[in-house]
Amino acid sequence: MSKQFDVLVVGGGPGGYVAAIRAAQLGFRVACCESNPYADPKGEPRLGGTCLNVGCIPSKALLHTSHLFEEAGHGFADQGIAVGTPSIDVGRMLSRKDGIVRQLTSGIKGLFKKNKVTLLNGHGAFVGRGGEAGKEVWQLKVGEELVEAREVIVATGSKPRHLPGVPVDNEIVCDNTGALSINAVPKKLAVIGAGVIGLEMGSVWRRLGAEVTILEALPDFLGVADVDVAKEAAKVFTKQGLKILTGIEIGDVKISQKGVSIDYTDNDGGEQKLDADRLIVSIGRVPNTDGLDADKVGLKLNARGQIDVDAHCRTNLPGVWAIGDVVAGPMLAHKAMEEGVMVAEIMAGQAGHCNFDTIPWVIYTSPEIAWVGKTEQQLKADGVAYKAGKIPFAANGRALGMGDPTGFVKMLACAKTDRLLGVHIIGANASELISEGVVAMEFGASSEDLARICHAHPTLSEVVHEAALACDKRPLHF
Repeated sequence: MSKQFDVLVVGGGPGGYVAAIRAAQLGFRVACCESNPYADPKGEPRLGGTCLNVGCIPSKALLHTSHLFEEAGHGFADQGIAVGTPSIDVGRMLSRKDGIVRQLTSGIKGLFKKNKVTLLNGHGAFVGRGGEAGKEVWQLKVGEELVEAREVIVATGSKPRHLPGVPVDNEIVCDNTGALSINAVPKKLAVIGAGVIGLEMGSVWRRLGAEVTILEALPDFLGVADVDVAKEAAKVFTKQGLKILTGIEIGDVKISQKGVSIDYTDNDGGEQKLDADRLIVSIGRVPNTDGLDADKVGLKLNARGQIDVDAHCRTNLPGVWAIGDVVAGPMLAHKAMEEGVMVAEIMAGQAGHCNFDTIPWVIYTSPEIAWVGKTEQQLKADGVAYKAGKIPFAANGRALGMGDPTGFVKMLACAKTDRLLGVHIIGANASELISEGVVAMEFGASSEDLARICHAHPTLSEVVHEAALACDKRPLHF
């Protein structure tokens, strides 16, 4: 006897669990299946996906701890605070991180119970189509059970891309999972990939005392960010002690019990070798479509292995949707959540909506980096006439009082209409400040709109205000 639901969500990550909760709120009978235990001591499925278990949340816990450690060792003295030489208990740091993860994953189970979402333990795979004419349902095998649902939302997420021929044991060679559980500060740490994961994890272990070298294949550092932000970030990170090499071609990687040796060709074509105690591989992620049996039902995938969807996350199959990392677009938890809400509301006959042009990006280094909308180089490539306002945090009283005046806010607006086209921030609390830019762009605001809004004083947000004024060449404090 099969279990029957209105909606089955395959995957309990950020997109999946949010989609399940929203669908339940809208009156659907909802189930969500999850199979990955993420080292759960009881072997039960851990909700929250990569983000909550081995990604966004645990990495921010480690970033915060390592930031406090660095402040105690290098920043407190400037404030007149003497604490001596700090030491780090890595085990306790990791235990704190794990506790936060457990608290939040159990919290999602509580939300499922509150919203009457049924949690199914097992991997979901398509079996076929069944039911009567006009009342067709999708049949999926979840563990050993047959589950039927009128609507299916595939939210199976992504997994780390590994280097060919380089086995990841998460001891010597780590992906994002192992990078969060290194049990002692390595003397020398190598990181392949200067993306978000590479920079954040490199920053954690550099602050705690490791000598960190980041090897990046692309010729430009942080090419996805605005060019001014990337230049500032490279300068600041290098000053902090991160060694960042771009235009690198990785050769042989030899692993031993003592560590790892990496042969590479540098930007000038020279043959080089890097020896390290640990290696973190962060060269991107690939969609989790293995085991879905997509071919059995004709679910269409693109050349990159992602599920093909339209602008509203519909697949080529009726009643089958896909969201998050398993479809095209930025692999961001908040993007997946927005897609999950959109799909649930469309299924309920509402006007579900996700504006992919106003999805913010954040890198939680120190200083933080955040942006929304177009970069200056994108506007130039598209031939869009624009004006820019750029104000440093060094001119801001709150930033100076905090002892953290690094970076700036850069605002881009249409030269003809003044409509905001992009907001780019590198500096303290950029992850929070960017929300003002997101809200403004979502409502179609102009730089003049932000310039006319009263901002509290003294706050970091005043730099956003000044950047808006600077778009019209009339900043008041710079």
